[in-house]
Amino acid sequence: VFTPKTQSRPTPGSPHYDLCEVSEPNRASIYRSLTINIWKEMMCYSDFPIPADYPNYMHHSKILKYFRMYAEHFKLLQRIRFQTLVRRVTQRPDFSRTGQWEVVVETKDGNEESHIFDAIICCSGHFNYPNLPLKDFPGIESFEGKYFHSWDYKGPEDMYGKRVVVIGIGNSGGDIAVESSRVAEEVFLSTRSGAWVIRQVSDNGLPVDKFNTRFVHVLFKLLPMSFLNWLGEKKLNSMY
Repeated sequence: VFTPKTQSRPTPGSPHYDLCEVSEPNRASIYRSLTINIWKEMMCYSDFPIPADYPNYMHHSKILKYFRMYAEHFKLLQRIRFQTLVRRVTQRPDFSRTGQWEVVVETKDGNEESHIFDAIICCSGHFNYPNLPLKDFPGIESFEGKYFHSWDYKGPEDMYGKRVVVIGIGNSGGDIAVESSRVAEEVFLSTRSGAWVIRQVSDNGLPVDKFNTRFVHVLFKLLPMSFLNWLGEKKLNSMY
């Protein structure tokens, strides 16, 4: 397994690995307060449960520790080549017969190596490149305030005493709007259409994910949508 980009920073999990302070080009970015929005029992690997003392919704530092524990338990780190740049991946001349691939990499020392594999899986993720469609905002070039993508957000320091608009009600948009509201003069959340905000914790303190069962999915198929919408709206309105 190769890491796809050559990086100067240490191995993930070391004391100096801190993506929540600096955003690096071509890499996913996180903010300091980021907490997973999936219940730990829903996101853990089936062969390695998350520690019982970890919270139901974990801070990103806990998730990193869990991944480190998993990698160390199954001795995966010795099979990962960190700080290695994948230069090219090509089919072997005899690919039609063997199905093999040639992978040419550049090591951290600048040397090129060639490796042969029976299978290739690209796992570079889809959050590495922020999408900032400025052409959709006429007059943005004359806007005197500051604008940026959530990829660049690390904390609310720049929001103190300001009027802020957060565009989009995705997970990061909701997080940033709430966090900014604690220090900003005003915060507006701009959405394309209406949305219902669901709490992470349901009745009796249970994670809301706990009710995402196969039985519930069967009910959604059997019951009329009008009834489900009425029931859902009634439940959500009772929370606030």
